[in-house]
Amino acid sequence: MSEKCHSILPRSNGRLLAHIASVSIDLNHRQVIPEHYHPEDQLIFASRGVMIVSARQGIWVVPPLRAVWIPAGTPHSVEMCGQVSMRTLYFHPGMVRALPQRCFVMNISALLRELILHACELSTLTRRIALQRSLIDVMIAQLKTANAVPLQLPRPEDMRAARIVRSLLADPSANQTLDQLCKACGASKRTIQRIFLTETKMSFARWRQQLKLLHALQLLATGEKVTAAALEAGYNSPSAFISMFRKQLGTTPMAYFKERG
Repeated sequence: MSEKCHSILPRSNGRLLAHIASVSIDLNHRQVIPEHYHPEDQLIFASRGVMIVSARQGIWVVPPLRAVWIPAGTPHSVEMCGQVSMRTLYFHPGMVRALPQRCFVMNISALLRELILHACELSTLTRRIALQRSLIDVMIAQLKTANAVPLQLPRPEDMRAARIVRSLLADPSANQTLDQLCKACGASKRTIQRIFLTETKMSFARWRQQLKLLHALQLLATGEKVTAAALEAGYNSPSAFISMFRKQLGTTPMAYFKERG
């Protein structure tokens, strides 16, 4: 898939006219925004629905009323799960220095949510206007204190491990053992375990658990019941899924989706 660079911040004769720009769009289930990148830092907020952001480094699942931070110059694509209302802010690079130079999903406070929606109504914000400068400063302060959410699935670069990843992404509920998967990819079990630990900072077992959790989260976003989502994602029982969900996200699946609804 070819990468395209899309600059969003308006300029005139090379002069920057705004420091933040916004885009608001409603998208359908399974609609995909092809791989591209921006010269600006990007905050994608899901006011409704779930988004799957894919980049070379991994996959990030963005539930309703959460957001994903995408640093400038990061090639990425976005897939929709359910009907999605996407609200995106583009920041002049370097404005939010406290955030890491990597993608991550964050919780959004009630105040930051209102600031994002207000910024989308204004279309652009500039520091040259006093009131807008104040809005920008409050927004950046809120972003600096935002809590990261463990909803990422890192990708290994090794070709053998990548083959296993592609197989499991195609069917997260597959029940093949690691031995069976290793035979198909042409590597030993010990080699694959070492690669996953080195390249994803997760054991293979932990990586597979995360895949199932994120897949179940996507299913819940499209209206599946907890039991159906758990079984379709490959959990042995709904209680096992709820236990893992609570361990990772600190609450039950039902409470998580109602938390800021």
